[in-house]
Amino acid sequence: MQLRPEHLAAALQRGLRPLYTVYGDEPLLAQEAGDAIRQAARTAGYSERKVFSVSGAHFDWSALLGASMAMSLFADRQLIEIRIPGGKPGKEGSEALQRYCESLSDDVVTLIHLPRLDRQQLNSAWFAALDAAGVTVRVEAVARQALPQWIARRLAAQGQRVEDGDAGAQTLAFFADRVEGNLLAAHQELQKIALLYAPGVLSFEQIESAVLNVARYDVFKFTEAVLAGQTARVLRMLDGLRAEGEAAVLVHWTLAEDIRALKRSKDAIAQGKPMPVALREARAWGTKERLFERLVPQLADHTLAHWLEAASICDGLIKGLKHPHWPLDPWDGLKRLALLVTQHTAAPKPARPLRLALQASF
Repeated sequence: MQLRPEHLAAALQRGLRPLYTVYGDEPLLAQEAGDAIRQAARTAGYSERKVFSVSGAHFDWSALLGASMAMSLFADRQLIEIRIPGGKPGKEGSEALQRYCESLSDDVVTLIHLPRLDRQQLNSAWFAALDAAGVTVRVEAVARQALPQWIARRLAAQGQRVEDGDAGAQTLAFFADRVEGNLLAAHQELQKIALLYAPGVLSFEQIESAVLNVARYDVFKFTEAVLAGQTARVLRMLDGLRAEGEAAVLVHWTLAEDIRALKRSKDAIAQGKPMPVALREARAWGTKERLFERLVPQLADHTLAHWLEAASICDGLIKGLKHPHWPLDPWDGLKRLALLVTQHTAAPKPARPLRLALQASF
């Protein structure tokens, strides 16, 4: 019987099956599915646990078959876990798994862990036997476009949610961008949010301050300072990042990505898209969104092209490539790139009243 991970808990409440197979390439969901099965087995009295790890062609399948048949000799019922990290049990293992499925006992719950399987493995006789004898749970990576809703469901499970409407959608998109599709990282951040904030509605600022750890927070705040044209702050932060041992490649990537996002926004508006749509597609949220709203209309195409060329040269410096007109040190190159941008992003100073200007001239 095939089950989706989100339906496993309800199925376990209805009763345990003798065999569960969990397979796929998403570590967090696979771990959670295994934890749920183990907890249900313990609750039902399967207090003893044995783990078999199949590695290479020298695994003793007879020991596994013997262990499953000997369970009735013990007073306590047992949970047997079989881990096949390679996903290929081999000819002997294939035959052993099929025999194993023919001799399942009510005194044993078996949990089998497998990685992502290809078409040939899914159509194999041994997998068909596992699927027919018990419950099969396929764990798949959450697609990027589905990640915000996945985060929203996890927040709801811990009694929290984002704001309604576009504000909440932007908060979820920001969260998804920061964890970059890594569900384990997202899970850790969600746990931290549950500890930091009470149940209820969460603002963008709360999510932002919770999700960005100190090192990454500094990197992103550095690029915000660059976009704001805060030259003195940019130089201080760049020196601080270097002193703290931050990777130059991460600092460059973050700044270069913002330059590319400005270019994408500019191009989108030139194609007739409204500013909010262009910024949403460029993933500009919160403070960065406000900076983009100011910068995009005033930046010329040739300026953005110059920045992109400079970012490319700086990328080469970090990779050890020399350029005749740029410094050799990658951090000096980052400083030059950042100052090049701040020259154009600094907000213009308000004009002095004419009378005060005349008075100052005397």
